Amino acid sequence: MSRIGIYAGSFDPPTLGHLWLIRQGAELFDELVVVLAVNPEKSPFLSSTEREGLLRGMVQGLPGKVRVAVVNHGFLVDFAREAGATHLLRGLRNTPDFEYEKVLARMNHRMDSSIQTVFMVPPSELEEISSTLVRGFVGTPGWERWVAACVPRAVFESIVRAQKGK
Repeated sequence: MSRIGIYAGSFDPPTLGHLWLIRQGAELFDELVVVLAVNPEKSPFLSSTEREGLLRGMVQGLPGKVRVAVVNHGFLVDFAREAGATHLLRGLRNTPDFEYEKVLARMNHRMDSSIQTVFMVPPSELEEISSTLVRGFVGTPGWERWVAACVPRAVFESIVRAQKGK
């Protein structure tokens, strides 16, 4: 039986922490589906089209079968079932992440007990990086140096272009 993992997020913007987890999933599973979860009611920092393109660039050349999908409705566990997934991959940076993810994992298990949640803890140099932190840096004098240290190069360039367009 093939192990298919789903790694979902808003990726707004994608960070080095996201990339680390994608790489781990690419090695852990026979197939990894990176799911861009789009909430049409939210105002994103980067457009869903832009985030999708950045994610596609991030997964190029990774070992194993990795693909990107966009989901803008329904429950993740339903998408996972339809994709034939066996696992949901989630990252845990800290205790609040664990508490939040534990609730989601239990609810997903109730919805479909055949799909297991796998938690991974990033290395210490990535544990404080989040999309929220990156978005908070942008626009503050000197932000470029700090954002460049938190996101892949293509993401940084995309953020710089977005800021110049404002």
